[in-house]
Amino acid sequence: MEAHQLSTLLLAERWGPFYILASQFERSFNVKEERLKQYDPSVTPINRQRRAKNVMDDKWIVQFLTEVQIGHIATRWGEQPFINPSTFWYSPEKHEIYFHSNAIGRVRANSQMHPEVCFESYRSGRLLPSNIPLEKSMQYEAVVAFGTIRVVEDHAEKRDYLQGLLDKYFGEMESGKDYRPITEDELKQTSVYAIAVDNWSGKRNWKDRADQGEADEWPPLDEKWFDHY
Repeated sequence: MEAHQLSTLLLAERWGPFYILASQFERSFNVKEERLKQYDPSVTPINRQRRAKNVMDDKWIVQFLTEVQIGHIATRWGEQPFINPSTFWYSPEKHEIYFHSNAIGRVRANSQMHPEVCFESYRSGRLLPSNIPLEKSMQYEAVVAFGTIRVVEDHAEKRDYLQGLLDKYFGEMESGKDYRPITEDELKQTSVYAIAVDNWSGKRNWKDRADQGEADEWPPLDEKWFDHY
């Protein structure tokens, strides 16, 4: 018998179940570490999520995009990423996301250089305390979309997409009655963008409490912290 095999048997005999638990934890850690090493973005689907229980379907995503007010659009200039927060609206018929910016600026320059973009929007709730650091969390729900962006040049299209934006945020107000319709001069001062969505994913984690450690791991969290947060 090799020396390391004998040492293993002696440890197992001395520490019993504690040794077994430690061995199981080590194996689990090694498996996770190996999975991280094997992760290849060029093979894994861009919209795949790690926790299936948090994945939301297309119907939920569409409703979420109708309700949430701010989105973040990631473009780039060369190798320099740039994120821009913006109002937006989503068209289920065209499967596109629309937003606008100034006529001249970084968003337009980036979009004309690289059509590949990423869009994200989220909503958050309460913080979720735990007696275990890794389990501390918060209520949140989000959508991430991947696709290609184009600058809308046609004035009729620009008018329609800008009106769609107004209808989302000020839908109770009527153009031509409660406010002046969009003018040609305003169209010239504005860049309008359309993101054709190729892939997307929705995620929701809105549980009442975060997972807690076992009693033998750490004393239970004082109830005051659940009320505090």
